[in-house]
Amino acid sequence: MSTPEAGMLARFWRRIQLVIGRGRVTTSNDSGAVQMLQVRLGALETRDSTPRLAEFGFTSRPPVGSDVVVLFIGGDRSNGVAIATGHQSSRPIDLEEGEAMVYDLWGKSIRFTKAGGIVIDAKNTPVTVNNATTVTINASTEVVMNTPTLSVSGDIVAGGNVSDSVRSMAADRVIFNAHTNGTGTTTPTPTQ
Repeated sequence: MSTPEAGMLARFWRRIQLVIGRGRVTTSNDSGAVQMLQVRLGALETRDSTPRLAEFGFTSRPPVGSDVVVLFIGGDRSNGVAIATGHQSSRPIDLEEGEAMVYDLWGKSIRFTKAGGIVIDAKNTPVTVNNATTVTINASTEVVMNTPTLSVSGDIVAGGNVSDSVRSMAADRVIFNAHTNGTGTTTPTPTQ
């Protein structure tokens, strides 16, 4: 025979079991103030319009098939919020302890490495900085650009010599200032 207390404990235990659910994302909507997911939590349970919480300052849209953890407030399965997502097949592996990485489904990433600094992998796609008034690079040693072409749409101003492995701009200036006029006579040094 069942007592009222046993029934209450059974209901309480059932609510505790319903607090957390784990499943898969089946679709998502990112057009509103809150991202909404449809999640399948089992063969018989699919939840529509489940809001997804993410950390402030970082956002993503999990692909279909991503793992999802849903927290149900008070064990009420009609009042859920997605608190974590992950996509097993696109998750980078073999990070060193303490490293962090931002990545997408197509393999582009920003990796904060233990020994190699910050590494950006654009996977052969453009990298664009928009709406900056000034872009400043403060490098203590040098800035290296390995590219077949460097295009600049405006003026180039250098506070020091512009040089290659042959000679400096100052050395070119000495050569230019001593040029001849084609008759073998040296022309006067140009004025500013």
